[in-house]
Amino acid sequence: MSNPTSPPLPGQPHVARHGDLLQVEQVSLEALAREHGTPLFVYSKQWMLDALAAYQRGFEGRDALVCYAMKANSSLGILRVFAKAGCGFDIVSGGELARVLAVGAEPSKIIFSGVGKTRGEMRQALAAGIGCFNVESEEELDVLNEVAVAEGQRAKVSIRINPNVDPKTHPYISTGLKGNKFGIAHDRALHAYRHAASLPGLQVVGIDCHIGSQITEASPYLDALERVLDLVEAIEAAGIALHHIDFGGGLGIDYNGDTPPAADALWKQLLARIDARGFGGRKLIIEPGRSMVGNAGVCVTEVLYTKPGEDKNFCIVDAAMNDLPRPAMYQAFHRIVPVSARGQGEAQTYDVVGPVCESGDWIGRDRLLNVRSGDLLAVLSAGAYCMSMASNYNTRNRAAEVLVSGDRATLIRRRETFEDQLRNELAGSD
Repeated sequence: MSNPTSPPLPGQPHVARHGDLLQVEQVSLEALAREHGTPLFVYSKQWMLDALAAYQRGFEGRDALVCYAMKANSSLGILRVFAKAGCGFDIVSGGELARVLAVGAEPSKIIFSGVGKTRGEMRQALAAGIGCFNVESEEELDVLNEVAVAEGQRAKVSIRINPNVDPKTHPYISTGLKGNKFGIAHDRALHAYRHAASLPGLQVVGIDCHIGSQITEASPYLDALERVLDLVEAIEAAGIALHHIDFGGGLGIDYNGDTPPAADALWKQLLARIDARGFGGRKLIIEPGRSMVGNAGVCVTEVLYTKPGEDKNFCIVDAAMNDLPRPAMYQAFHRIVPVSARGQGEAQTYDVVGPVCESGDWIGRDRLLNVRSGDLLAVLSAGAYCMSMASNYNTRNRAAEVLVSGDRATLIRRRETFEDQLRNELAGSD
């Protein structure tokens, strides 16, 4: 980044002001909005590579594979960055498999997770030659075995264990408690492994654990690690070898003063425990998503109207819950800042809301802003779980996406058109 005139924004070191205007790396957000319209998602390639590098530093000298959890952001331009950097991928659907294969991902570095894999998806993944299925129920073991035998193959499997560890995060993104739908209960794990090892279409290769998302403390990881390593000892004592240990992802990012441990620092702690338990030479797999892309992204949106009210002032923008679903789904926080620092009057407190016909369509509550119609705002930390969950609600076109590298900006998704939305629909006949 060229010399900024103010410090980078918190959590987003590649977003800073140059003069009055906000830039991602060396590209003006105002210029990108003029060229591509709004709402517009803009990503810093360097931020993503820096995030990956932190994990790579943590695993230096180890037999480890970083599999990007692509549900966080599955845009082809993002996937290509990670594929070229040597990442594997964590997928949860046949569609995600098709996407990563389209960008040249190595099939042997693909891990297929998810509680509801269909027979068709299993066949698709077997034909592609993926590295491993993370199996999430005992019945899934039987179905995958049937499919693999019918295809004349042996499916490599790792069983996802639910360790009943509280990740201390939002309940909608907690996945490791006994009340969650994910994984096989800790006390059923040995039984499940014995059953898997008896099936002719399966080859047991590992164990998997993923406890949740937006985790900002090390302690839940350390608790889960101990429970998983206890199971590894019990499973291998039963004569079932485990080639790899998969610890999932879930590391949080800074949305609003959050202080998650750095990836390399977290893994220094975890590896010390792994070494102390005698598993330091084991192959390790992790599946980070949000921490690889979350703070790489900014959503640029235009102020349509300001609307004073008796109890609330509203700043109505052209981005909405179909573009930025996290606030409506999780009451999530995103920082919102003006793209231009040129002042036009007194700042007021606004709820920043979109045009969708729902009271849940809000982007930020009680934000102090100095804005008027036509101004641009930047919604920060928008790289994860925004475009990947975007929809056409209210028949709104999905936004364009741009990837920035230094002073170069590349369009990686064209703005959707109404023709795109209607292409596969049939009106029928009277």
